[in-house]
Amino acid sequence: MSGLLIAAPSSGSGKTTVTLGLLRALRNRGVAVAPGKAGPDYIDPAFHAAASGSLCLNFDPWGMRQELISANATLHRSGDRVLLIEGMMGLFDGAADGRGTAAELAAQLGLSVVLVVDASRLSQSVAPLVSGFAGFRADVRIAGVILNKVGSDRHEMMLRQALEAIRMPIVAVIRKDAMLALPERHLGLVQAGEHGALEEFIDYAANAVSEECNFEFLMRIARQGLNRPSAANIARLMPFGRHIAVARDIAFAFCYEHMLLGWRRRGAEISFFSPLADEAPAADADAIYLPGGYPELHAGKLAAAQNFARAIRAAAARGLRIYGECGGYMVLGDGLIDGEGVRHEMLGLLPVVTSYETRQRHLGYRQVTPLAGAFFDKAMTAHEFHYSTIVSEGEGDRLFSTQDALGNDLGAAGLRRGQVAGSYMHLIDLAGTAA
Repeated sequence: MSGLLIAAPSSGSGKTTVTLGLLRALRNRGVAVAPGKAGPDYIDPAFHAAASGSLCLNFDPWGMRQELISANATLHRSGDRVLLIEGMMGLFDGAADGRGTAAELAAQLGLSVVLVVDASRLSQSVAPLVSGFAGFRADVRIAGVILNKVGSDRHEMMLRQALEAIRMPIVAVIRKDAMLALPERHLGLVQAGEHGALEEFIDYAANAVSEECNFEFLMRIARQGLNRPSAANIARLMPFGRHIAVARDIAFAFCYEHMLLGWRRRGAEISFFSPLADEAPAADADAIYLPGGYPELHAGKLAAAQNFARAIRAAAARGLRIYGECGGYMVLGDGLIDGEGVRHEMLGLLPVVTSYETRQRHLGYRQVTPLAGAFFDKAMTAHEFHYSTIVSEGEGDRLFSTQDALGNDLGAAGLRRGQVAGSYMHLIDLAGTAA
């Protein structure tokens, strides 16, 4: 597999900005890149797509079966594109059970690792830090380091001397710069679609990365990956309709592209519509998918989108399958209470009221099993990440039984009324052997 994994010792090291800069810089040099994001993140991939001009797929070593990761990697880098995946958290950080690390993903795909080190509070100590990471797993090769947030020429000299002593190549040096910070909110970065000067930011990051970057060495280590055979026609999550209309805008942006890819490979047609623009789904769709996002930030506008609401309610009355995930689940409910305590009427198709005023973080991998009557028929992996809470529920069938990453029973989750269903779970893959 030709490619690289961009990782870091810990979160907050700047690897997303560095990855965006590398993607744009390589694109500017005529290198065809296939961007990827390790783990269940549904925000960073949109930034990667903007920087590279290519669709970004998730590669989740906890939530995905090995064969799905390998198959998607093979499909994604068709045409001999270089696979460039950004890791999540620290290189060896994983789920609660210790599995699912970025290091596992690198080992599985045979990718060399470039370690992004926040050097703002380091000098000679960079050597034992990097040396420890490089020697921790024999099957994970750290091929070079990107020094981020370097303060001065003297600081750079000290870092270089320390890394030269352990014979660790330096891929790039990036100076400390407040302009290289991305804005954040409660679920992570502010979405790419909401960044008013995203192109300018990515170009700025590309220039910062390029200033002291050895691109020849970077491409050489990218070509040192191991080829991993894979079958493209593996088992995937089955589409729940022949033509699935998918909500897509800044309120419904948390959709895994690998899921849509899998549905298309199983013969489903995918179309998109914007609830925030008061659009209705395609008239010939036989299923509707409302993915996650930030409906709590746009609750008033969604409540006023009468054309959207009429179309979804009419589709439910005709018996179409409608599935809402996290934010989509909230919109299918009776009401949504925003951060100011104001209740907004939602679609009223599921008997649940959710609140962003009463915040509590829910975060972690899940194993979910569909309950009787659900239009899913196999056990699946999923990820849960939200701050909203359920303030009231009415009568309805439960959708899933759930467990956490350690196998602890979390009880039933989600609701179903006829062919309308939803939960806070972001579905990832069929349950099976993780990477």
